[in-house]
Order: sequence, then structure tokens, then C-alpha cells
Amino acid sequence: MIDFEPSEEEALIIETVHQFAENEIRPGARDADENGLLPAQVLSGAHELGLIANGLPEEYGGGGEPSAILGCLIAEELAWGDLSTALGILSPSLLAVPVARLGSDEQKARILPTLTGPDFVPGALAAVEPRFDSDVHRPQTTAKKEAGSYRLEGVKCQVPWLDGGQDVIVLANLDGEAQAFLVPRDAPGLEVEREKNLGTHALPLAEITFSGVEIPDSARLGGDASPGVGEIIDRGRVGLAACAVGMSRAALEISRDYAKERETFGAPIATRQAIAFKIADMAIEIDGARLLAWEAACALDAGQPAGRLATLAYSQARRVALKVSDDAVQIFGGHGFIRDYLPEMYLRNAGGLVSSFETLTLV
Repeated sequence: MIDFEPSEEEALIIETVHQFAENEIRPGARDADENGLLPAQVLSGAHELGLIANGLPEEYGGGGEPSAILGCLIAEELAWGDLSTALGILSPSLLAVPVARLGSDEQKARILPTLTGPDFVPGALAAVEPRFDSDVHRPQTTAKKEAGSYRLEGVKCQVPWLDGGQDVIVLANLDGEAQAFLVPRDAPGLEVEREKNLGTHALPLAEITFSGVEIPDSARLGGDASPGVGEIIDRGRVGLAACAVGMSRAALEISRDYAKERETFGAPIATRQAIAFKIADMAIEIDGARLLAWEAACALDAGQPAGRLATLAYSQARRVALKVSDDAVQIFGGHGFIRDYLPEMYLRNAGGLVSSFETLTLV
């Protein structure tokens, strides 16, 4: 029998993260978007909850219980508070998850303890490229093998670039196959330019140019036996699907509450058939997208091939996010166009998800 009820421990984690999102993230979401800056105290507060460290090996200071489904539950609640802030809070996963699952012993010992320490340390993953035919499985950025080193050439975009990080994982083409490399942020030849995008204004995203960036042999994720990057992409798509569900849920809830309060001709607009049916359709779409994300996450936890499921979940969840946030604007009417209300920000953020975002968080 299939059971969709979270365990007692999962329910406690969901409630804890939801309270944090409600009390710490949601109240500052609009200011963060306007200022283009994530509040440091929110990032530090989330780090203290151990949301990333919980899934890392115990020998490196983690909880030792990795779970993609739990990562989905956490990501949904954080994104319910605010998408940009959620992606910032979860950014350490971009470094932690690949290193913990695919890294060599030396890479794990060097990087993972920095992510489980007392301070928030962001991560970064450079996967998407500014091309109409960008394909994370077939990057145009190249890694050329030389004596004792690799030389990187290419351009990446939509890379989370919060202050304080040390390394960025770069997906590059090595002998016709996508491979991942650990590159210091201050490596010679690495140039960074912050992007100006439609949405997710609070999350700094950068375009990075690699001009003959030289890194040692030891920088290849997992060493010479690296298994490739398929799992990284799958976990990124599932994580973003969960974030899209959380943001969609927030848009639904504020629309429902507004429809109950807003009156026309002596009755709440929620009693109008057109509005009531729209809200019902929003709820149906969100639940369907959530189940797709959970199915893909369960496949990851079971060690089964998850590429197809992850792609379906990501494609459907981001479509739902755009549809639901647009419906929220319509339900709010003229207020939906005003920056004093949240629907217009949700719509802009959803527009970013529908673009080529694929690896802004991992589960």
C-alpha cells in the first residue's frame, strides 16, 4: 500500500522549516527582492537548523541520513516562504551533495567540514550555458587534459554567487563526456559578472567566463574514476521541482485568502464560479506536480534510474508554477500588478524557473 503520510520525524522537520519560513523568510521577502540582497541573519538562522548538514556523512560533521524525499519536503517549505531565499539557503547543497556522493576521500575531507561548521558557507554549480542549445549533459565548456592539470575554456550563466564561497563545481566536456570539476572562485582566468534577470532578484546569479583556467588533476570530482554528472542533474531538477511546488502553493494560498476577503456586489469573489473553479484547478495542478517530484525523489533514494522521472517532475512543476502565479495575478485583479502585493513577484520568479534554470539546488 502506498503511504503519502510523512513519518513522525519528517512531520517535525516540515513543521520546523515551515515556521522558519513563515516567521523569518516571508516577512522579508519583498525587501530582499527590492534590495537585491538576501538577509545574512536568515541564511545564518537556516544554517543553524542543519538543513544541509543533516544529509552529510557523520565523519565530516553531518547527520549521516541523506534523503532526496526529505530534501523535497524541506525545499517546498522554504520556497513557500520565498523562492530566492530558499535557493540561497539551499545553495550549499550545490557543493555538498556532489562532493559527498561522488567526491574522492581527499575532496570530502577538504570541503565537507567547511559546510558543517558554525558559519553559513554557500556553494555554487556552473552547469547552464548562455546558448539557445544549452544542454547540461553536453556542455560546450571544455576541459583539456594537460601534464598534471586541466585547462577550462567556456562560459556559464545562472550560477548562484553568494559571498563567502570557496569553490564552484563546473560541468565541462572532457573527451566527449560531461565531467565535473572543483574550481577555486579566485582562480586566475575566471571572470564573474552579475546578471540582471526578470525574477529572483534577491539571489545573486552570475555569468562566469573561463579563459584558460588551470586546475590540478585532483580537481576532477571523484578523480579519474568519476562516474559523470547524470546524478547531479537529476537531483538538481528534482530540487527545483520541489521549490516550484512550494512557490506555487504560496501563490494558491494568498489567492484563496484574498478571494475570501475581496467583495464585489455584496459577496466575496470566492463565491463566483470563475474564481472558485480557477482556485480548484490551481490546487489540482500543484498536487500533481508534488507527486511527480516525490516519485523522482523516491527513485533517487532507492538508487534507481531517475533521469526520466526527474525531467518530468521539473518540466511539469515549473509549468505549474508559471500558470498558478499568473492565475494569482488574475485573481488579485489590479492589485496583482502592484508591487505592494506578492503575486507579481511570484510571476517574475516563476518566469525564471521556466527559463534554463536546472541546477540551483540539489536534493
